[in-house]
Amino acid sequence: MIPKLEIILAELPEFGEQIKGEISPDIFELNEQLEGKPTTGLIYDLNVQQFDSELLVRGSIHTVFELTCVRTIHPFTMTIRIDDFATSIEISEDTIDLTEQLREEILLLLPIYPVCDMGDEGMTCEIEEKYLALDKDQESDLEEKPAESQDDRWSALDQLDNL
Repeated sequence: MIPKLEIILAELPEFGEQIKGEISPDIFELNEQLEGKPTTGLIYDLNVQQFDSELLVRGSIHTVFELTCVRTIHPFTMTIRIDDFATSIEISEDTIDLTEQLREEILLLLPIYPVCDMGDEGMTCEIEEKYLALDKDQESDLEEKPAESQDDRWSALDQLDNL
């Protein structure tokens, strides 16, 4: 795995080239407990071609993450994949670093509230009954109404005249 993906324009063939590889998972810099853990690096299969003062990059990128379900607190794996990745970068230097842009594209697709249903294995996301908060006893048929408040503070405000 490489630490980052740099394109050296002087070495790029006139009609572009196909590049494949994997960038180290360290680029994601995630808090594993809160945001997830990449189990693979960022895998790319890209066609890179220079047009005048622009670099056109097209192809696919993906990474597998281990996430924690917010409902069940069970870990699951999810592949974040972009099969139609495309970007155009204005050339301002002899070397173009694509790492940060590829990283951001993947991170934008990470779910904010991951649930098991989203995983690669198609798990059913059901909360165990013992973790559900219940308002009343399941065996009772009685409907309890909350007691009415005897708070006099609000009635004192009602008695004030509009000034």
